[in-house]
Amino acid sequence: MAMHHRLVILGSGPAGLTAALYAARANLRPVVFEGIQPGGQLTITTEVENYPGFPQGVLGPELMELFRAQALRFGAETHFKNVTRVELRSRPVRLWLDDEEHTADALIIATGASARLLGLASEMAYMGYGVSACATCDGFFYRGLEVVVIGGGDTAVEEATFLTKFATKVTIIHRRDALRASKIMQEKAAKNTRIAFLWDSVVEEILGKSENGKKLVTGVRVKNVKTGSTSDVKTDGVFIGIGHQPNTELFAGQLEMDPVGYLLTKGRGTATNIPGVFAAGDVADSVYRQAITAAGSGCQAAIDAERWLEGHD
Repeated sequence: MAMHHRLVILGSGPAGLTAALYAARANLRPVVFEGIQPGGQLTITTEVENYPGFPQGVLGPELMELFRAQALRFGAETHFKNVTRVELRSRPVRLWLDDEEHTADALIIATGASARLLGLASEMAYMGYGVSACATCDGFFYRGLEVVVIGGGDTAVEEATFLTKFATKVTIIHRRDALRASKIMQEKAAKNTRIAFLWDSVVEEILGKSENGKKLVTGVRVKNVKTGSTSDVKTDGVFIGIGHQPNTELFAGQLEMDPVGYLLTKGRGTATNIPGVFAAGDVADSVYRQAITAAGSGCQAAIDAERWLEGHD
């Protein structure tokens, strides 16, 4: 028989765990299925210095453990399990963890978004130690240094432009001989004296070393796609700017999404097109993608779910 819950939350980043905290304090006894990456993208982040309340900074995994402990303190229940199938149009909604079935009166989706990566082993080896997919999060650490941004679309140009506030030089590495970014973004990049371009090139390896027990990026190995020649480019940091993919494949055909796959919500709230189903965090946010904004929308989703449940008892 299916196990029934008042409220289920999918995802365990800042949005999901904040929703769990607020829902638990509202006596909704939320059950959180944390998925395959508990803690979300912050678990692959080292120092977090822009989350309020931590003047000395905090490690990303540590911050997520604090989120989880606070939600558990008030009665939230968490499971390191992955939901494999959903039926959201039924009432109550139905969810499966392989062959294990659960039902819920209300559902909050906080499955986040994943940065598109190059797929290099060295990329993961230095993730958080000189490799980043978020300039807004990590740009401050590169004040007075030189960095590269990989990509040629709006994401890459936006990241590069932001990084010029800190880095002395930002080199955009792109596989083509012209940017794919919008015209206005291209013009902005061309006028910025701190931005340089390396055309017709792909990164084959992130180069680095260990110094005093700490990993550091020292450069990238680049291949020219037209000549086949390779060269090493010195850099202090590598930013992957090839976009993000919301983790919404599970809900295709049931929830309304934008062309990229971000969930659409109604008005200023977190309600989706299906009553009783709410979306919070990066899964519905293609603009800000910050821990603090994700946490805020998790709070909103919990309050929206509580009010919806009160009206449908």
